[in-house]
Amino acid sequence: MGLFLCIYLMRIPVRFRLVFMSFLAVFICYIDRVNISVAIIPMQEQFGWSDSQTGIIFSSFYMGYFFTMAIGGFLADRYGGKVVLGCGVLLWSLFTILTPVFSYNGLLALIFIRVLMGLGEGITFPSWHSLYARWIPFNERTRSVAITNSGISVGTIFGYAISAMIIASYSWEWVFYSFGLLGIIWFFFWNKGITSLPENHPKIDEEELMLIKAEAPADTTAAKLPIKNLLTNLPFLAIAVSTFCNNWALFTFLSYLPKFINSPVSMGGLGIDLDSSVFILIILIPSIVSVLALITGGFMADSLIKSGYKVIKVRKIVNTIGFFGAASCLFMIPIQESYIGIIGLLCATNAFSGIGAGGFGVNHADLGPKYTGSLVGISGSIGMLAAIVSPLIAGIILDVTGSWTLIFHICTAVLVFGGIFYLFFASASEQFK
Repeated sequence: MGLFLCIYLMRIPVRFRLVFMSFLAVFICYIDRVNISVAIIPMQEQFGWSDSQTGIIFSSFYMGYFFTMAIGGFLADRYGGKVVLGCGVLLWSLFTILTPVFSYNGLLALIFIRVLMGLGEGITFPSWHSLYARWIPFNERTRSVAITNSGISVGTIFGYAISAMIIASYSWEWVFYSFGLLGIIWFFFWNKGITSLPENHPKIDEEELMLIKAEAPADTTAAKLPIKNLLTNLPFLAIAVSTFCNNWALFTFLSYLPKFINSPVSMGGLGIDLDSSVFILIILIPSIVSVLALITGGFMADSLIKSGYKVIKVRKIVNTIGFFGAASCLFMIPIQESYIGIIGLLCATNAFSGIGAGGFGVNHADLGPKYTGSLVGISGSIGMLAAIVSPLIAGIILDVTGSWTLIFHICTAVLVFGGIFYLFFASASEQFK
């Protein structure tokens, strides 16, 4: 709570406070998203679930997420991102706190509360993207998005590591009680200090407002997205396909990385206990690399654009590096036998992905500034199909083969396809006016 207060007491531009608070929203989002990936290990032992059943538990969250991404983007563009994002965080935090209660009422009850959590979290990314289209000047956009997206890695670090510590010291139930409370605290400061449009903020100075008005890609709320031919627009499809392919790899590992580390060596896992310092290191080091790479990649992309490189050239270069680099690393993980080798490849995977921060993930505002939230929501909904299916397939593969190799190789193939599709069809020209 002291960190929140420090930010509000500091005399920094209001738009930077928005970026910080949005970063915290993503941070909390991913804590609450990945904590079950650690908690599921003692939960599976206690309740006797199979790997296929845990795959359904993981996927159920994304089923809810799928339905609200597009809706959240539309509502944020139409009515403002502040209320939409705030309500989402509050709802999913409450559902997080209630997760243990539902778990003890059976598998179906747990699946139900995970779907509700997904409904709350689904509006997160389109909401803050919509806010940034109205608050963040063009030459600060990529780095702002990268800093906010670093909340994914920081939240993942925190969620994995602290969850393991809480389980070792107390019980798996306290993972959900503790992290759910963070979102409720965040909501208080968000509701008090953020507005949907810069001109409505009581503490913004005239100089900052003039800068935002002159250089932010959108300066109004949007009426209705011109969706005619949306799904036949190749530049938009390039974003949507890339989102799907990126999510396939991302959510496979968000769901199963702790289990991979914990699985016996005979299954291709690492056989490391949750309370081991090695477990924490394998989670911690690659995630720190991801944070640094995301921020560096964002600044690099903005610098290249500012120095005169064409926007689409920068988007394609960094996206290609991200997808093909990560795919190469994931392909090699199954043949590694040492902890150091696996940590190194995970670090390299995250580094490549971070460099790709200025690619498909920020391309929405190029295509339609006023409709950024809606475009993020629709492409994100398409991407969520991967988040639903990939944990299910991974769970079935583990049950049938007892091996992790095929899981890594499928992720590799999907990333290669996504990288090629974006390279051929992406654009930075405005498509929706």
